[in-house]
Amino acid sequence: MTDNPGWAPPSSPEPPHEAAGPSAPPSTSAPQASAPQTPAAPADAPAQGWSAPGPYGGGYGAAPGPQSPQPGWGPQPGWGPQPGPGGYQGWGAPPSPKPGVIPLRPLGVGEILDGAVSTVRRHWRTALGLSLGVAALEQTLTALAQAWEHASPRSAGPVIGLLATYPVNFLLGIIASGLLTMVVSKAILGQQTGLGEAWRAARPRLLRLAGVTALTSLIIAGIFLLAAVPLIAVLIGGVPSPGLIALLFLPILAAVPVALWLGIQLSLAAPALMLEKQGVIASLSRSRRLVKGAWWRVFGVTLLSRIVIGIVGSIIVMPCVFLAVLLAPDNAAPTGSPFSALTGGATPAELVILGIGGTIAATITIPVTAGVNVLLYVDQRIRREALDIELARAAGLPEFGGAGWSGAAGPGGPQGPTVPGQGGPQRI
Repeated sequence: MTDNPGWAPPSSPEPPHEAAGPSAPPSTSAPQASAPQTPAAPADAPAQGWSAPGPYGGGYGAAPGPQSPQPGWGPQPGWGPQPGPGGYQGWGAPPSPKPGVIPLRPLGVGEILDGAVSTVRRHWRTALGLSLGVAALEQTLTALAQAWEHASPRSAGPVIGLLATYPVNFLLGIIASGLLTMVVSKAILGQQTGLGEAWRAARPRLLRLAGVTALTSLIIAGIFLLAAVPLIAVLIGGVPSPGLIALLFLPILAAVPVALWLGIQLSLAAPALMLEKQGVIASLSRSRRLVKGAWWRVFGVTLLSRIVIGIVGSIIVMPCVFLAVLLAPDNAAPTGSPFSALTGGATPAELVILGIGGTIAATITIPVTAGVNVLLYVDQRIRREALDIELARAAGLPEFGGAGWSGAAGPGGPQGPTVPGQGGPQRI
C-alpha cells in the first residue's frame, strides 16, 4: 500500500481501478521472516490508505485497496451544499416553505405578529378598506349619540341612543371578523382576496359566528353574575356593613381567573367555525381541544398581542386627544347631566377630532387583531395535526406534491383536516 492519504473532491469522477494481479502461490518452504511483497500500484491508480478529513467535515476512513471495487470512506459525490426546495443550497435543513405571510411550520410569537402585520401590508386594499368602513360607521354612530347628549344634557334619550350603538357595533365587528378571517386564510397561501370574494366566502357563516361570539360572551358574563348573586341579594335586602360587602366581593374576584381560563379555552372557536364549517357548539368544543395542553402559550400570545396592539392604538389616538384638549373652551364645565360621566359631555368639535383618531386607530388594529387570532389557530393545528403539509400542498408547492386544492380524505380526523380554500375551506 502507499502511504499517501487520498481524498476525492465531491462530484469528481471516480478514477478507473486496475485489476489486481493474482498473488504468488504459497511457498512450500519454511515461513520467511519478512512479510510478502504486494504488487506495486500503477502510477495512475487512485491513492490507497486512510483518507484525510476534508474541509466539509469528512472523517477518516479506509480508501479503496487492491481488492476493493468501491471508493473509500472519505467525502463522496453529493457531499456538501445540495439544492433543496426553492433552489436552497447550504448546510443543514432547508428553510420552511413560505408561500404567503408565514412559514409553514410551528410559529413563534414574533412570526405570528409579523404574519398579521404582513397580511395588512400585502392585502391593504381589502383589509384596510373593510376595517375603515366598519370603524368609520362605529365612530360616527357613537359621536352622533354623544353630540345628542351634549345638546340635551338632562334627557335620557341620548343615552338610550348611545346604548343602542353597542348592538350595531357588535354586528359590525362580527362582519369584520368573518371577512378578515377569510382574507388571512388566503394570505397564508399567498393568494389575493377581494372584498367581494371574502364576502361571498364568509356570508353563509356570519350568523353562526354571531352565535359563537354571543354565546362565549354570555358564558363569561354568567360566571361573574353567578359569583355576584350573594352580593346582589344582600344589597337588595338592606344596607349591609362595609365589611360584609368586602367579604361578598371576594367571589367576584375569584371569578376573574375562572372567566379568563374559559375565555382562552374558547378563543379559537371563531376561526374554527369559519374555516372548518362547523356548528356553534362543535366550534366551541373544537377550540377547547386545540387549546388543551397549550393554554399558557395561547394566553401568552394573546396577551402580548393585545398589549402591542393597544400601545399602537394609543399612539395613534394620542395626538387627536391632545388636539381636542387644546381646542376645548377655557370655560368648559360639566354639563350637569347625570349621564355626563358616561358620555364625557364633549363638544361637537372635540367629538369629531376624537372620532377621526379612533377611526384611524381601529382601521389599523382591527385587521391585525383578527390576523393574530387566525394565525394562532393555524399554529395550533400545525403543531397538533401537521396542517403545514396540507397547506403546502394546497398552495401548489411541487416539492410537496401539491397541485392545488384537493377534496380527498386525509389523516386529520374522520373527515380529514380542513384548510381554507376557494370559496371556503376544503377538506383535505
